[in-house]
Amino acid sequence: MQLLPDPVRRLAAWCVVILLVYGVGYVGVRLCTTFRTAVTPVLLALLGTALLGPLYRRLVRAGVQRSLAAGLTCVAVVAVIGGAVYIVVAALIDTGGQIISSLRAAARSVAEHFGAAGTSLDDLAENSKDLLAKFGGTAASNVISGVSVVGESIAMAVLALLLVFFFLRDSHRAAESLRALAPHGTGDTLEAMARRAFAAVEGFMRGTTVIALIDATCITIGLLILQVPGAPGLGALVFVGAYIPYLGAFLSGAVAVLVALADRGFVIALWALGVVLAVQVLEGHVLQPMIQSRTVQMHPAVVMLAITAGASVAGIVGMLLAVPLTAAAFGVVHELRNRYATP
Repeated sequence: MQLLPDPVRRLAAWCVVILLVYGVGYVGVRLCTTFRTAVTPVLLALLGTALLGPLYRRLVRAGVQRSLAAGLTCVAVVAVIGGAVYIVVAALIDTGGQIISSLRAAARSVAEHFGAAGTSLDDLAENSKDLLAKFGGTAASNVISGVSVVGESIAMAVLALLLVFFFLRDSHRAAESLRALAPHGTGDTLEAMARRAFAAVEGFMRGTTVIALIDATCITIGLLILQVPGAPGLGALVFVGAYIPYLGAFLSGAVAVLVALADRGFVIALWALGVVLAVQVLEGHVLQPMIQSRTVQMHPAVVMLAITAGASVAGIVGMLLAVPLTAAAFGVVHELRNRYATP
């Protein structure tokens, strides 16, 4: 090694570090994938704890016993999530037939203007029942696996809710537990890293929730004014999609515009697109700088790469967890840099 120039030795050292980090990361991802039924509830519970922590602390400061405060907080989140799911499902059930018929009419209109391309859309709309029947037959043949997936999802959701309760109730003991597990002399550093990571996740969840609520409210009001069917359900879809930055807003906004195009025509669809774009501009230039100014800031390219990686590893759940976990990693890196950076 002494025969090699100094730049080459540095490059070799960095290559070794990168390979070690990649190896550890790969093993960690594989382990998380293998034990996803245990890892996913823990990660979801951490996100829920970060989001519900302020409410729990307010109840404790008001004199509510810790266990009762944690239980009330969990009841509140169940009520909110259950209400959101009910709104979405009810809206889709009430307007599903109308949306399908509107899509068929829109396909015929496109066929009149664009010929073959529109005809293919019309054929797709006309054959939707056959496609759904074939899909239903395939689903029926795999009903056992489908039931197992549903049961697994319900079990993970219940476990995550129970973990949220325990994480909230015993949050005051987290620092002591970390210090007990830390090697000799690293307790302060480990605690600081954990606090910084959790603060980043908490800031992301709190800020995203506020922004999602504002976006969903504004878009719902706009769609109601435009008399677009299923406006409450589309607004709830916007709220849920906001937890997947950029991609979620794009998909939920596209669904709202397509529904407006199918039911209300091209002009109303343009107005709906204007509402969605106006809300996105408001979010990007006003809400994000004001609400999330104290959280870990990440470049949009980093966010998109994190979402893509999360989707490839764990699907929709991975997309949901990717950004807050990346925010936590950035928080840890910032803490280490502040502690060990040379002046």
